[in-house]
Amino acid sequence: MRIDKYLWCVRYFKTRNIATTACKKGHVKINGATVKPSRDVYATDKLEVRKDQVTRHLTVLDIPPNRVGAKLVDIYRLETTPKENFEHLELLKLAKDHYRKHGVGRPTKKDRREMDDYLDDNFDRKESNS
Repeated sequence: MRIDKYLWCVRYFKTRNIATTACKKGHVKINGATVKPSRDVYATDKLEVRKDQVTRHLTVLDIPPNRVGAKLVDIYRLETTPKENFEHLELLKLAKDHYRKHGVGRPTKKDRREMDDYLDDNFDRKESNS
């Protein structure tokens, strides 16, 4: 089975097109070698898949006949990704919360509400002083 189809079948990518693009960009390796999307995958192959800034390591246990349900994925692959990689992903998610600096770019919905509240308060104060 082709590597792009295998990654789609075991639900690492949502579509085959995305899996093919990842292979073309060099995000997929079999036994340490970068591969093209048409490369065949066999049982006992070691895969490295870079997705969402995390390199996932997995071992092919068997080849699925077609796309499988999420509960059946563990029959066809063995996840050997170190926990440090997932901890790195959590740190990236936390860092994204504070990524945008205030005053740069278009205001978010929360920023807009805070500005409206501030302007309403100032307008009410000026009317009461008059």
